[in-house]
Amino acid sequence: MAAAGAISVWISTSTPTKITTFNTKPRISYPLKLSRNGIYPLSTFEKNGHEQNFTIKAAASSSVGSAEYTEEPATKVKFQRSLSLPGCSTSLSLLGTDGYVLCLSFAALPTNLGYREKVFAIIGVKVYAAGLYVNDSVFSRLDAWRGSSAADIQQDPSLFNKIFEADLEKSLLIVLVRDIDGKTFWDALDEAISPRIKSPTADDKSALSTFRGVFQGKPLKKETSIFLTWVDPTKMLVSLSFDGMPSSVDATIESPNVASALFDVFLGGDPVSPTLKASVAKGLEATLK
Repeated sequence: MAAAGAISVWISTSTPTKITTFNTKPRISYPLKLSRNGIYPLSTFEKNGHEQNFTIKAAASSSVGSAEYTEEPATKVKFQRSLSLPGCSTSLSLLGTDGYVLCLSFAALPTNLGYREKVFAIIGVKVYAAGLYVNDSVFSRLDAWRGSSAADIQQDPSLFNKIFEADLEKSLLIVLVRDIDGKTFWDALDEAISPRIKSPTADDKSALSTFRGVFQGKPLKKETSIFLTWVDPTKMLVSLSFDGMPSSVDATIESPNVASALFDVFLGGDPVSPTLKASVAKGLEATLK
């Protein structure tokens, strides 16, 4: 979740490994002790001759039941089209979704086998799906953009600033599609948020500490839902749910800088997931016709 949209994660193996690319597809060469269809951490490998051809299989997730929903295509996560969340005065409507891909950097230098170069591979692994929900009243404040194309909307920071600055609720729902521990999730999120706060105040640091405390020591299993809800531009609510919708708020983050930085992480000029912003822009185009 770094600012550039990718996180480098170092993974060590018990046996020397060389990673190369073949026809743009990363491949991992022997020696690598894996049974056929065996599961390697964070990924799935399938045996092919004397090499392991790296392929990634997305996990499916659903916690929607019979309610109307939109399915995020990359992860198959189903998002309800309308949510009622703790701390919100009204239900919120889904505006756009995306399946987030975490980029893993693998490297190995097994000199005992005669490899002379350090070989890198960047491999995308689906980690979560995200959906943005907004209070429908925000659309009445966006008349200046009626009739705009999704491409124009996506490139116009003033529109997204207008949405953020509106004194109306909006929420980012993150649904995990694989297990991850809370510390790892927070470290990646903090790596994206902190650089966006140029001169953090004591209140900012306290807010980040409170934010971190929500995730520390918690194993976040697949299908965990994380709700990041801006009730106004200065206050954000954090709720975790391990089974369905949240019943309470786990933390209240009161810092304009932290709230703004988090919104910028996902919907600013250099978002970690440009496809989420593009999906939101399409939703806005359809709504603002």
